[in-house]
Amino acid sequence: MRLNTANYRKLFLSDTPMIDLRAPCEFKKGSFPNTVSLPLMNDIERQKVGTCYKRDGQEAAIKLGHKLVKGEVKQHRLAGWNEFTAKHPDDGYLFCFRGGLRSRTVQSWLTEDGTDYPFVEGGYKALRHYLIETTERLTQKIPFYIIAGLTGSAKTTLLVQLKNHIDLEGLANHRGSSFGRQITPQPPQISFENQLAVEMLKLESKSAKHFVLEDEARLIGSRSTPLCFFNKMSEAPLILLQESFEFRIQHIHQEYVELMTQNFVEAEIENPMDQFGGYLLASIDKIKKRLGSETYLSLRKKVLIALEQQKRTGEQTLHFDWIKQLLEDYYDPMYHFQLKKKQKRIIFEGNRIEVSEFISAFNP
Repeated sequence: MRLNTANYRKLFLSDTPMIDLRAPCEFKKGSFPNTVSLPLMNDIERQKVGTCYKRDGQEAAIKLGHKLVKGEVKQHRLAGWNEFTAKHPDDGYLFCFRGGLRSRTVQSWLTEDGTDYPFVEGGYKALRHYLIETTERLTQKIPFYIIAGLTGSAKTTLLVQLKNHIDLEGLANHRGSSFGRQITPQPPQISFENQLAVEMLKLESKSAKHFVLEDEARLIGSRSTPLCFFNKMSEAPLILLQESFEFRIQHIHQEYVELMTQNFVEAEIENPMDQFGGYLLASIDKIKKRLGSETYLSLRKKVLIALEQQKRTGEQTLHFDWIKQLLEDYYDPMYHFQLKKKQKRIIFEGNRIEVSEFISAFNP
């Protein structure tokens, strides 16, 4: 029989599969990697038990919980837990909010049903606290290096090829710009923070001497990087990736026209080309105020013409027109303005091959 555990580091480094016994509304706010939601109580049941606890005390709340989760309801939930334990007999764990009553209840029910299964001591609260402390500790301990560069320089493409990198956009499931919407939703804020901490922990376990990241705003889509982490990024040395204007236009076309078109088609949604067109126009609308009315109307017209061509013939060549103008009239001037404030932090400039070699030299 495996024992209950409080070895949180091992759980995360081993990608341990876990059952989250909290109610769906709790799970929806965020959980941990490799975790499935198989709650002891649904949201309504949890609310009733919580109200009873406040009014009549723990003993009455326990009795009500057993009354609500019994018979077919209990057997259905027990079947889900048994299915999980059968798939992960040697490495999985249960957890609830504090590693208390819900964990012990499910553990005892499983034991009665013939399966001994351990839970995480301290539960979600202890796991979450451990990851918050991990983020703060490793942010202080390990130096950051930031890859910067004009829009379309393929910073993310380079980043993910480097050792000891942390892909914030990947963790947040967002490409980081006004055109960065994903078809699949972003993770909850808490899940994003937890996954970031786990990535840092894994790199530390491999003796990483540095973290390499892409230059990002604090908000990635609607997900916010932890403040201590972002403050460290804002002060870290910059490595400037420089690519030609033509390269950047081609890269943006590939990322936000070719690949996004493919993503909408593969998502098997109704009217994928209309959905893709809505995505492009909404992305332009997001920066309408910053573009100014004249530039905005010009860009929007070019997008509509390109979409009409693409829908009618399948050709995507007219998209180059609005991409070129967007870089010249918006992204490049904005980035050059921002870069002036960061000049003292730049320690190297070069193309993707030169940058890769430079980082590899101090980050073997």
